[in-house]
Amino acid sequence: MLGKLARQHDPNVLVGFDHADDAGVYKLGPGTALVQTVDFFTPIVDDPYTFGQIAATNALSDVYAMGGRPLTSLAMVCFPEKGDLAILERILAGGLSKMMEAECTVIGGHSIRDDETKFGYSVTGVVDPSKVLTNGGAKPGDRLLFTKSLGTGVISTAIKKGVAKQAWIDAAVASMTTLNKLAAEIVTGHVAPDVRGAERSSAAFTVHAMTDVTGFGLIGHAREIALASNVSLRLRASRIPLLEGALDCVRAGHIPGGLKANREFAECMVGYEDGIGDEIKTILFDPQTAGGLLISVVAEDSAELSRALNAAGVPAVEIGEVLLPGKPLISVTR
Repeated sequence: MLGKLARQHDPNVLVGFDHADDAGVYKLGPGTALVQTVDFFTPIVDDPYTFGQIAATNALSDVYAMGGRPLTSLAMVCFPEKGDLAILERILAGGLSKMMEAECTVIGGHSIRDDETKFGYSVTGVVDPSKVLTNGGAKPGDRLLFTKSLGTGVISTAIKKGVAKQAWIDAAVASMTTLNKLAAEIVTGHVAPDVRGAERSSAAFTVHAMTDVTGFGLIGHAREIALASNVSLRLRASRIPLLEGALDCVRAGHIPGGLKANREFAECMVGYEDGIGDEIKTILFDPQTAGGLLISVVAEDSAELSRALNAAGVPAVEIGEVLLPGKPLISVTR
C-alpha cells in the first residue's frame, strides 16, 4: 500500500519506508540522526507483566538493529472498556521494567477502548549518521552471525492452545524478554567497560549489515539482506539454534498463520540441499517476537566477534555466509 502513496523528498531521510529496513533514520546534524520505530501486538503469553516486558523488548529491538541507542518511548494501549485495570497496570509495569533496563525514558503514550488488548511502543533513538547499520551492505565472503534461537512463534501458538510444556514456555519467555542491547553495543563498540571479553572498539569489527529477525522469520529477514545488498546467502541448517520444544511444536502442528504466510511468500527464493527435513524447513519461516540480531561481518572478524559476544553472555553462532549474486537467492545446506 505504501508504494501507491505519493513520495516525499527530504534529503535528511537516510533510511525511509522504501528501504524495507527495521527503522527509519532521520539526520539532524553532522553527528546525530534520529532512529524511529513502532510496534504493538496482542498478548502472546498469559501473564500481563511478562506480556508488557515482551512488547517493550520487541519494540526496542529495531533501534538496536540499526546500531542506535534508544532515548524515549511512547506507550500504545488498546484495552477493553470493562477490562480489569489491574491487568493493564501489570502490562504497563512490565513494559516499563524493560524500558528502564534499556535506559529509555517513557514520556507518554495514547490509549483507546478496544475489545481486544494490544500493547506496544513507539521508540525514538539516536545514531551517528556515518555508523548506521542497515540491511543493505552485506558483501560476498562475509559470515552471518545470529544471536538468539528460533521458535518463539510456534511455541507461542502452543501456549495459546494450552498445550505448551513449561520448559518450552520458560525458554521462549527468556528469549523474548532479553534485550538486544548488549549484543548491539558489542557490535557497535559502545559496550560498557565492565563487560568481560568485549572491551574492543567498534573499529575492531567490520560489520557490513545487520537486522533483527522478527515477524518475517529467518528466511524473510535473510531475504531482505540479500535483496538490499545484491548478494545471495547460504544458511547451514545444522548450525541454526532452536529453542527447546520448537520442533516438537512443528511436529504437533502448532503452526501460526504468520509462518504459513511467510513460507508462501518467500520459499520460492530458497533452495534446499537434499536431506533437509520439512520440520527444519518449516521453522526457518517461524515469525519471531523480539528475535535475535542477524549480523553480516567480514570473515576475518567473525570468530573474534563471536567470542566477544559469547564472553558477554550473548549466545551468538555463525550460521552461514554471504555469496556472490546468484540463484537461488538463499540456499540452505546441512
